[in-house]
Amino acid sequence: MAPEPVTARRTTWRARVERLTTHKAVGPLLFLGAMWVAFKLTTDVAAPFVDWIDAVTSGPLRRWVGGGLDAIGLEDTWVESLLADGLLGGVGAVLAFLPVLLSLYFALAVLEQSGYLARGAHVVDGAMRVIGLPGRAFLPMMLGFGCTVPAVLALRTLERPRDRVLAGMLVPFMSCGARLPVYVLLATAFFVEHRTAAVFGMYVLGMVVAAVLGAVLGRTIMRSPLHTPAPFEAPPLRLPTPGMVWSLVRRRTVDFLRDAGTVILLASMVVWLLLAVPVRGGGFGTADVEDSAFAAVSRVAAPALAPLGFGDWQQAGALASGLVAKEVVVSSLALTYGQSDGDEAPGEHGFWTDLGEIGGGFFDATAHALRSIPSIVGVDLNGDAGEHPASLIGSVRAGFEESSGGNGAAAGLAFMVFVLLYTPCAAALAALRRELGARWMTIAASGQLVLAWVMSFLAYRLAVLAGLG
Repeated sequence: MAPEPVTARRTTWRARVERLTTHKAVGPLLFLGAMWVAFKLTTDVAAPFVDWIDAVTSGPLRRWVGGGLDAIGLEDTWVESLLADGLLGGVGAVLAFLPVLLSLYFALAVLEQSGYLARGAHVVDGAMRVIGLPGRAFLPMMLGFGCTVPAVLALRTLERPRDRVLAGMLVPFMSCGARLPVYVLLATAFFVEHRTAAVFGMYVLGMVVAAVLGAVLGRTIMRSPLHTPAPFEAPPLRLPTPGMVWSLVRRRTVDFLRDAGTVILLASMVVWLLLAVPVRGGGFGTADVEDSAFAAVSRVAAPALAPLGFGDWQQAGALASGLVAKEVVVSSLALTYGQSDGDEAPGEHGFWTDLGEIGGGFFDATAHALRSIPSIVGVDLNGDAGEHPASLIGSVRAGFEESSGGNGAAAGLAFMVFVLLYTPCAAALAALRRELGARWMTIAASGQLVLAWVMSFLAYRLAVLAGLG
């Protein structure tokens, strides 16, 4: 008998793989496995570059800014505080997590371009019907992992207004990329050996909360007659082209950098200004942060968060600033915890020494990242190397330990849950208002805030009972 042609064998194998990806039992497991690989890339493989960027901004760049201001007689003034603390300390803390976002954007682009993300809608069609939504509503919700705004705009693809409203109430629980830097920061501070599981758990929790809430709403205030959706044809799998993947990654990265240069920069400057304005004692830019206007405003909301383990004004202020953009939570923590490496002796570093430090740090980070790739399948080639927490991580850990009375890990977990579930950023609220109306936008925003408090309270208390602190 003649051997089977190569093209026929390829077609057979592709058909088998496609059947597995849409299998009722195997399909969801494969999808979770793909998401696990994505988060291993974002937490373990990208982590060395996060430490490298943090070291560059808090070391050489800060020294160069200080040296330049010293040359024109502005050292130890509010101008130095603005540039070193407001700009480098705020925006720099967010930009340090750019490798994490690049990894996430790359993973999502591969899943989208391969057709696998669209096939996920076919896999979960039955589950989506349980909460009263058609399978195609899964696609806008998956877009929410990148950014909530385009996910809300994608609700227009749903036929029924009721489906658009229900899906719009659930989309914000799909954890957007802006929340990822906060998760990584807290997971590294408290769960460094299990940070991938901690970050992955936040994304899974968001999906579970959305499913439960959707099932409740779909059977109560949003009950609707059974609707038979149009037949859904799962698209074939295809090999992603490097050009298309790079195009998606580049566009999303440019959008993030644009936010870092506008919204995040503006928010960081506002936080810095409030920190520089004293309400008692000291002068502008020289008063202690404890006596600043930002601290005074944040203390108003802090008592409401005390039962959750993070009732200090620094944490309350960071969450409030996160209403502008979730990335600003990290920059606010960096500003309020007063990150500074100003204790080095003058003349200890020179320009060429700093360049060597930057280059050597990059090559070390690259080597560490390459050794981290096998950890995706459970092979650890790094051992304990490279696990030196940055100053911000240490300050955050100390702050949460103090605010929780020694239950820092439990408070860190509750903070992550709160960031996952509370009111989305201003841009997302504007998109919800445009697509669903002011009434549903208000219901969504206030309902998420209440749900975030309740879930964080439960997470904190259960974690303390379990001895996580």
